[in-house]
Amino acid sequence: MRSIFFLFFLTGFHSFAQEHLPNIYPKGYFIKPLDIPASLSGNFGELRPNHYHMGLDFKTNHVQNLPIHAAADGYIARIKIEPFGFGRAIYINHPNGLTTVYAHLNSFFPKLEQYVKEQQYKLESWNVYLDIPVGMFPVKKGSFIANSGNTGGSQGPHLHFEIRNTATDTNLNPILFGFPIADNVPPVIQRLAVYDRNKSIYEQSPQIIAVKKTTQGYITVPSTITVSSDKVSFAVSSYDAQTGSANHNGIYQGVLYDSSKEVIRFTMDTISYYDTRYLNAHIDYKTKAKGGPYLQHLSELPGYINSVYRQQRGNGVIRLTEGAIHNIRIETKDAYNNTALLNFKVQYEPPVIKPIPPAGKMYYPFMVNVGEGSGDCEFYIGERGLYDAVQIAYRRSASANPVVVSAIHTIGADYIPLQEGLVVRIKPDSGLLQDKRNRVVMQRFAGTKKEISKPEWQNGWAMGKFNSFGSFQLVLDETAPEIIPIGFKSGQNMSKASRLMFSVKDNLGAIKNFRAELDGKWLRFTNDKARNFIYTFDEHCTPGEHSLKISVADEAGNTAAQIFTFTR
Repeated sequence: MRSIFFLFFLTGFHSFAQEHLPNIYPKGYFIKPLDIPASLSGNFGELRPNHYHMGLDFKTNHVQNLPIHAAADGYIARIKIEPFGFGRAIYINHPNGLTTVYAHLNSFFPKLEQYVKEQQYKLESWNVYLDIPVGMFPVKKGSFIANSGNTGGSQGPHLHFEIRNTATDTNLNPILFGFPIADNVPPVIQRLAVYDRNKSIYEQSPQIIAVKKTTQGYITVPSTITVSSDKVSFAVSSYDAQTGSANHNGIYQGVLYDSSKEVIRFTMDTISYYDTRYLNAHIDYKTKAKGGPYLQHLSELPGYINSVYRQQRGNGVIRLTEGAIHNIRIETKDAYNNTALLNFKVQYEPPVIKPIPPAGKMYYPFMVNVGEGSGDCEFYIGERGLYDAVQIAYRRSASANPVVVSAIHTIGADYIPLQEGLVVRIKPDSGLLQDKRNRVVMQRFAGTKKEISKPEWQNGWAMGKFNSFGSFQLVLDETAPEIIPIGFKSGQNMSKASRLMFSVKDNLGAIKNFRAELDGKWLRFTNDKARNFIYTFDEHCTPGEHSLKISVADEAGNTAAQIFTFTR
């Protein structure tokens, strides 16, 4: 009877989900995935580098291997294993059209663990993203599915938990589903920033205004802010805390009022992973990139699409007339409607000397922007590349490094964010031989940050794509990676050891492939956080003498291979 019911459940699942996609947040449908009291180290919409935080981070009391439970009935639909990001993750589809995600896990429950391992050996890849056949792993609400961990991009033990619309893969704020998380603490407002909106956001430093908490809410110091621009916008630094926790979590909502009338608000209720990088339009990216605090705009930049903002009376830019005083109110809220209020006045006084408009070439959102260097560099910014109009400067310089086979081309500034990739085309030095091109990479650097891309060659030009501005050059890389065994030597008796571990180093820090073969057959090495490659002895290494071949390749195509022998 149970199998007949489950068959009906599965066959009707997809049609039900499509017809009844959730347009509300059903309270009580999901249970919390941990047995311990719910406490958060991160919440939905929290500000992170280049992305919004897309779920809840449940604390696990600084330990690993706590049991994780399915939040509702459903079936396991996907498994992801990767060195960064989610690490080890489970996706469960539910009959109400929602999907829950559980990330940074250690081990899955035994049958699932065995299935995933079999698929990794079949695909000969530790890093996998598996679609699980429907019905293979059904779960009930409260079923044990995994142990908590610290895998992937996690900075400490915790469970990352998400709720998504299955059909659209859009993330919903889990707090709104009524999990038992006590919170009667209002957000904190730390500072106010004022911007001259006659200029690009990225061609100014904001006027930072101190705020003071009073019994009536927050006020600015001074209470009336005098500005020299007739168009201004605002941003705030604000964080939320939950009852009994000192964590600085993200706010749920920010609302701007002018003379008691709502102008604009942002709300962290639904965000798609396709749009999560738009966080860089939501914050003052330049201030943050220069080591300053997070400032959340209370205005919508022109290049921000599918945004978290809802306009009521304009895009958040306040137009001022000389001498007139505007009464401004800003509210920041958490998902439980705990609210912090900031009240202040703003007044426009024209400057004695009018500012000089920018003289350089401006680049705009929603235009295909093409830039040319000094004959050996071109760059392209797509229609959705920029969030605000801005000048993009270009500079060419020579390199003294003998492995650099082009000029250095500096494009823009790394404090100007990009939503879509920047395409860079560079001509190499005339002395670069044709047969050397397959070992050339394009390198971007800005300060201490470096990254490389394997370029495509078109009519003598190397083309690469990057997500940030900076300096770009072509590098001839003919140095093979280095394979370093850790804790053992070739020929060693490993019968008392529990694992084999290797480190791989590359001169440009860009390992592309790692492959291990034990006695001619692929062997699964993990690579969590891309630190070391680790094989834990199991049934794939029987007692006796063995030959282990390690092969690696870097982004330039340089390869290295070594054979190690050992006894088990």
